[in-house]
Order: sequence, then structure tokens, then C-alpha cells
Amino acid sequence: MFGMSHETFLLLDAVVTVIGLIVLITKFKLHPFLALIIAAAFLGLTSGMPIGTIIKAFQDGFGGVLGFVGIILALGTMLGKMMAESGGADQIAQTLIRAFGKDKVQWAMMFAAFLVGIPLFFEIGFVLLIPLVFIVARRTGVSIIKIGIPLLAGLSAVHGLVPPHPGPLLAIGVFGADIGKTILYGLIVALPTAIIAGPIFGTFIAKHIPGHPNQELVDQLARETDSAELPSFGITLVTVLLPVFLMLLKTFADVVLPDGNIFRSFMDLIGHPISALLLALLLSLYTFGYKQGIGSSQMMKWLDASLAPTAAIILIIGAGGGFKQMLVTSGVGDVIGHMAVNAQISPILLAWLVAAVIRIATGSATVATITGAGIVVPVVGMIPGVNRELLVLATGAGSLILSHVNDAGFWLVKQYFNMTVAETFKTWTAMETILSVVGLGFILLLSLFV
Repeated sequence: MFGMSHETFLLLDAVVTVIGLIVLITKFKLHPFLALIIAAAFLGLTSGMPIGTIIKAFQDGFGGVLGFVGIILALGTMLGKMMAESGGADQIAQTLIRAFGKDKVQWAMMFAAFLVGIPLFFEIGFVLLIPLVFIVARRTGVSIIKIGIPLLAGLSAVHGLVPPHPGPLLAIGVFGADIGKTILYGLIVALPTAIIAGPIFGTFIAKHIPGHPNQELVDQLARETDSAELPSFGITLVTVLLPVFLMLLKTFADVVLPDGNIFRSFMDLIGHPISALLLALLLSLYTFGYKQGIGSSQMMKWLDASLAPTAAIILIIGAGGGFKQMLVTSGVGDVIGHMAVNAQISPILLAWLVAAVIRIATGSATVATITGAGIVVPVVGMIPGVNRELLVLATGAGSLILSHVNDAGFWLVKQYFNMTVAETFKTWTAMETILSVVGLGFILLLSLFV
């Protein structure tokens, strides 16, 4: 077509489609759900796919993603809501602050965010823990930036790199990776990455931008909590980390036990992400609910309220799955895969780069993850020995880079920390970029051993 080979036309078509998607979201402020549907339809039509195939491919992609991630999202959000409302998150943070002391309070905030962030969306974890930043800053006199950046790094690291967060789970489904190995590798990469981008960078940048919190927000949010009313630290930790433990145990059983073993079959059941999160949620109804004297009606109100904010995210993820399937069905993915093979680009670097470009352009880590994974997935079948779990992590790391004015998180941090746009770039944007680049470095290092 137009004197070009079919492969060249498909590649150009994909580039135009992705640019169009970016323009719809950024320039015309169209909701990502609608923008992804329009982009998928455009790609299907212009690539020459039959109408029936276009619709079926989108439906298959949409349903295939939500059949797994939608359930995970709902269960994880409910678990996070139980932990938040019961004070379990507050207990984790307070315990770690007492353990680390005033001089190392920034380390306590990073570890608290790292643990609390496992079942929570970034935005929810941020709103949940920001009062603690204000309280600790007031109690200790330590700079709000020195305390806050480590907290943000801890939340962002698990958000991009550690299942059961939707982004990594999404990429696991696309790449066909093992969830237990991804959790293990994700923790290995995320913890040192969060340390570098959090306490280390936070301590440095706080010398130049100490930060001055909005006093009205401090007065409103920095309320002291009665520790006697909170769930214990041990109970909270067991409840929150139960799904991670069960998923890791499943992977261990798959490695050491033969097929057909009864215990292995049992672990395959309870170690599946849906089962693991369901068991943790049921446990939380006791540890964060009945044990704290909270009635059934109140817990049901919490669970109902937890699902409302996730509706838009679920739709975006589903539409992203449809767009991803269109990339695969149209043949665009195969063309990109062949190019990567011929150019001898590292699949890990390619996954990071594609996700990073889409993240910078759209401001959405979710859109970057699912679109990036869809573009890169054909490489898996073309290059033998590609580690699928590291591809998941590379996509997640790329989706964190360079948060700027088109990202809601940028403005959230700016307002709560009472910074100028320039100061937000020097703190939040720099921290996110460090997370992404250092994370990629650790992933490439890990690829030498696994």
C-alpha cells in the first residue's frame, strides 16, 4: 500500500495510532477508556482486518484481561479498604517509626509505604499515609520532603513492580509469566530501588528543597490516633502479606514437588492470586473487623465504598486489553518482534523503552503497561530464553518514568506538599525517574543470574 511493504505499512499504522491515542488523551482530554476504544477501532480498520474480526478481537482482549485482573482489583481494593479503615496501615507506620527512631525516620516511612502499598493503589496509599507524614514532621521537626519522598518511593516501587498490583498482574497475563517468580524478582528489584530513590535521594534533595506543608491541610489531616484502638502490628502484617506468602509458596511447591502431588495441587488452588487475595480478605474481616469490634453492616459499607473509585480503572484496563489484542491480531506485534530480533535489541530494554515513551506521552502508568506489553509480547516467541518475569518488571519500571504535568499524581503531590511546579519537578518527577532507571539497572543485573 502506497508503495510500502505490508510490514512497513503496519508499523507506520501502529505509530500513527499510538500518536493519535496520545493526542486524544492529552490534547482533547478524552477519557482513556474512550480513547483506547477509538484507537483500537482505527487500527483494526486501517490495517485491513474484517469488521467481525475487529469486534471479536476487541471483545476477546477486553474480557480476557478483566476475567482475571478485574477480580484481583476488586479483592485487593477491598483488602486495602479494610486495612485503612481499621487503622492497620497506621499501626504499621507507627511501629516502624518507633523502631527506627527520629534520626532514621525517613527509612521507617519508606518501609511503611512499601508494606502498606502492596494491596493498595498508589493514590489510595498516598491519601492514607500523608497524614502520617504531617504528624511525623510535626513531632520530629524533620523536613517534610525528607520524610515524604521515601514514602512516595515506597508506594511507587510496589505499584510498578510488585504483584498483586494491577499493572504487574496485567503484564503477567500478557507475557504468560509466573506470578510467584515475578513477586520474588519484583521484591528483589523494588526494595533497593526504593531505598535509592527514597531515603537516599530524599535526604539529598531535602537540603535544597525542605518543603513547607500547607498549614490548613496539616490542621485537617494530622490527627493523632489512639494506638490502643489499632490492630496489632503482627496481625496487620500477617493479614496484608498473606496473599504474597501463599503465591510464593505455590511457586515453591511447583518447583520442588512432582506433577500430581496432592500438596502441590492444593497449593495451586490456594496460591492462585484470586484464591490468595480472597483468603486474605476473609481473614481481614476478622482481624480488621470483628476482632476490632466492628459490626457486619459497617464492614459491608466499607467494602461497597471501596469499589466505586475502581470503576474507571477497571474500564481503562479492559479497553487497554482490547487495544493490546488489536495490536496482536492485526500483525503489528509480529512486525515489531521481527524488528527487535533483527536489530538485536534486548527484549528487556525494549519493554522498558516502549512503556517509558507511552508513560511520558500519556501520563498513565496503566495505559503504558498494557500497551507496552501488547507491543512487546511477540518478541517472547521469537527470541528463545527470554525471561518473561523480567519483561513484566521492565514494563512496570518503564511505566513509572518522568511523571509530569499530564499525570494526576504530579498535581496530587504538588498540592499536598505545597510546592511550586518547579519544586515538584525537582522532587517528585526526579524521584519517579530514578525509580524507573535504577529499577531497569537492577532488572538487567538480575537477568545475568536468572
